[in-house]
Amino acid sequence: MAKHKRFKRLAKGSAREVEGRRPSNRARPRSQDHPGGAEGRRVWLFGVHPVLAALGNPGRTCHRLLMMRQAADSLVSRLESLGREVPRPRAEIVDRKDIESLLPPGVVHQGVAVLAGPLAEVSIEEICQNTSDSALVVVLDQATDPHNVGAVVRSAAAFGAVGVVMQDRHAPDTQGILAKTASGALETVPLVRVTNLVLAMELLKKAQYWCIGLDSAARDTLSASKLSGRTALILGSEGEGLRRLVAENCDLLVRIPISGMESLNLSNAAAIALYEATRQT
Repeated sequence: MAKHKRFKRLAKGSAREVEGRRPSNRARPRSQDHPGGAEGRRVWLFGVHPVLAALGNPGRTCHRLLMMRQAADSLVSRLESLGREVPRPRAEIVDRKDIESLLPPGVVHQGVAVLAGPLAEVSIEEICQNTSDSALVVVLDQATDPHNVGAVVRSAAAFGAVGVVMQDRHAPDTQGILAKTASGALETVPLVRVTNLVLAMELLKKAQYWCIGLDSAARDTLSASKLSGRTALILGSEGEGLRRLVAENCDLLVRIPISGMESLNLSNAAAIALYEATRQT
């Protein structure tokens, strides 16, 4: 892929700081996602969209399906539209207290929950193997809020991103609130956990991805950056932004022009960046 003249490495030598201690970037088992006890690695997903998406996903094994009577009446046709190609458990009609005893307190479950097996782990190496010339990846630096991460995954699915990459340390659960906010997008967009974000970015660069970091203090705007080819959008947490080493290893830093505030909510910034990237490429 020909390099655009506007792009240059901001700090060619900065990745050397981690040379010699290269842990594998393959995602670690998501032990925090899996409650203990007899149900092991199975997780409870709740809400209409996450449950229907899980039931329709051939890569997800579903073990129990719980519904309140009111929800069952409105979901019959939607369940039938999934077809029978993917096996699914028979719906159990239960009371509200039965569902809520299995879920985190105060969640909006819409009267439906499914006990599902885990999704297959996806590594950063597998993401790098995508052959599309316009492949799009989102990389999250220190994102810990499950609402934000879930909304980013949902936007990533809407704009055709091939994956969302984040650190495995201090990362939010993929069950519960994150899955509910993602509204079924976890079934189609891999959430990839890595040990070292800078090393993951280096692998993306070797796979011909441009690493474009969003920084409110950047000189160039995202709309003027003239993106082309494979793109990895690097976004930091609210308040802290991108860490120094992550920013230094971006090919280009850009900003979203706004007025009246310093920065946007992470999920809003991600949605705007994804739209702009797909528009340009």
